[in-house]
Amino acid sequence: MKRWNKRKVISNTFSYVVMILIAFAMIMPFLWTLSTSLKGQNEAIYTMPPSFIPEQWTLENYATVWNSLPIPVYFWNSIILSFFGVALPLILASLAAFPLARMQFKGRQVIFLLIMATMMIPAEVTMIPIYLILNEMNLLGTLTGVIVPGAVSAYSIFLMRQGMLAIPKEIEESAVIDGAGVWRIWQNIMMPMVKPTLATLGILSFIGAWNNFLWPFLVLDDSSKYPLTVGLYKLKGTFVSNTRLVAAGSMISLIPIAIVFISFQKYFIKGVNAGAVKG
Repeated sequence: MKRWNKRKVISNTFSYVVMILIAFAMIMPFLWTLSTSLKGQNEAIYTMPPSFIPEQWTLENYATVWNSLPIPVYFWNSIILSFFGVALPLILASLAAFPLARMQFKGRQVIFLLIMATMMIPAEVTMIPIYLILNEMNLLGTLTGVIVPGAVSAYSIFLMRQGMLAIPKEIEESAVIDGAGVWRIWQNIMMPMVKPTLATLGILSFIGAWNNFLWPFLVLDDSSKYPLTVGLYKLKGTFVSNTRLVAAGSMISLIPIAIVFISFQKYFIKGVNAGAVKG
């Protein structure tokens, strides 16, 4: 028994050490960027070993970025794109996942497999066709042209389907006995019970919409409609190679993501676990 406990302690210790090392490796770039954004103009950035504690703490870099670019405009555009980038996937994916998870009809599995098959197609392959379609619809150069292609995805449907599969069938049957229709079951039964999955999808959708760069960069040609990611790209041209200012701009763009993730992280963990219950 003691030997088994000793092995367990060694195994747990090894696991914790590995996880700590992985976490440290992943957080190092963030710490370096944060440190760089707080360093003065006369302080060295590229040193070996890297210096994570600034010698001259300053917020001047943040002030310069804020005053040099229309950051509030970029923020507002990013908020609009992120709002629809979260709301549309939550609604459309839930509507698509409900019949795939809770209804019995011929061809259900075939439809689901076809939806999942689209995940194997690289996004870059579909960019040109989507761009041409938006051009025919006169949506190029508009925020709508950025929002519509990301309104729903195969992964969001898969995630919502997994969450709905985890709900006991008896609950749905009880609602049917009480006279509830399909719409009421979806709205009053399914949606409240898959809140962790909704939160997970919401967080992932928000991060994807907020960090989206390539598609807005291709579609938008008016700087007044740029989201924060595309707007901050102009830092490269505005400040040439001033790494401190680029780092400050990057940290500004990370603030909303950090707030959202910290606020909903408990639901995120529940949603990931719930999605792994059934296949």
